[in-house]
Amino acid sequence: MTYINDWFYWAVLSAVFAALTAIFAKIGLEGVDSDFATLVRTFVIIIVLASFVSLAGKWRNPFTLSHKTLLFLALSGLATGASWVCYFRALKIGEASKVAPVDKFSLVLVAIFAFVFLGERPNVREWLGILMVAAGVVVLALKR
Repeated sequence: MTYINDWFYWAVLSAVFAALTAIFAKIGLEGVDSDFATLVRTFVIIIVLASFVSLAGKWRNPFTLSHKTLLFLALSGLATGASWVCYFRALKIGEASKVAPVDKFSLVLVAIFAFVFLGERPNVREWLGILMVAAGVVVLALKR
């Protein structure tokens, strides 16, 4: 199957699952503290990923990774945790149809951070798309 190695295929699936995350989370947050809900969600993710990695034969000792890899994976984990806590709190008090698109301002920030820190150079068409996402977030924020 040619889709297996196509980044765009996986990115589209990521978007679909992210959309479902917002909907399922908004429903699941009813009557529950958002931080506790984030903890429950995290347990589910740990169980599913541990099962997947184990069954796929991909397990390896994490302490065999380089210090740089461990550091940046740990920083990524901390950023993910902070993002989830903030996202669930926003979903708890806001509408999913408004929270999720504003959360996607991360797309703009990723492009800027990738430009500054990773040396990535989006072309004019790509910057235009990024600016359009930023404009959409501004429109949503002004509508508050």
